[in-house]
Amino acid sequence: MLRITDARTGHPVPAAPVRRGLTRVEVHARAHGTGALRVLLVADVLVRALELDGTPVWTLLTGDHERADLRAAAALGIRPFEDTGGGAAGLGGAQALHVAPAGAEVPDGVLVEVADVDAQDAVPMEGAGPDPAALRLALLSERRDVPVRLDAAALGEAGDTLGRWRRTVADWARLPSRPVPEALRVRLRAAWEDDLDVAQVLRVLREVEDDPDLPPGARFETYAYADRLLGLELTREIGTHA
Repeated sequence: MLRITDARTGHPVPAAPVRRGLTRVEVHARAHGTGALRVLLVADVLVRALELDGTPVWTLLTGDHERADLRAAAALGIRPFEDTGGGAAGLGGAQALHVAPAGAEVPDGVLVEVADVDAQDAVPMEGAGPDPAALRLALLSERRDVPVRLDAAALGEAGDTLGRWRRTVADWARLPSRPVPEALRVRLRAAWEDDLDVAQVLRVLREVEDDPDLPPGARFETYAYADRLLGLELTREIGTHA
């Protein structure tokens, strides 16, 4: 079960206390730029985690947002949220999870705080170079409550990692498939169910990449399984290489 630390109390709580009951996710990204983009991205990953557990989710976006921010969010694979055009307090749902920048004032409910982005260089809001997923990976590199340093070096490293993983996954896909080892499945779920620790999910994938004892087919299925949460399109290059 996914547990989220409520910033109001500092204690972990079930993200969906009612088994398979409707959970409302409200996004409060009132700022602009990469900070707002990170809030939207954390909300997107939170929704993915809930859906992987079979929880129906109602997603809402509050406040006013510039079109450039929403275009950038779409480019990063962030699925659209229902626009309330303002506050959404009082709307139904078994529980409200509010995803917001640190220090934001939001209505009653569990507060999922997102730390800011330390953008050292000018960051292209609609992507990182030719592949916006590199920016998505860079923003996912730290736990949501830890500030992310975003500069040319970080984007370059994310782009290199993304390209290598996609090529490797495509290579693994040509070999016989094997199921995700249960121990790895447990580790991945334990990571994202522990306060949405996506950084730990990425560390597990790095271990899998370098583990010579795992069959390629099992590595492929592990990456494909984790990508249901990460949304990095890691299988995109399957069939594109001779």
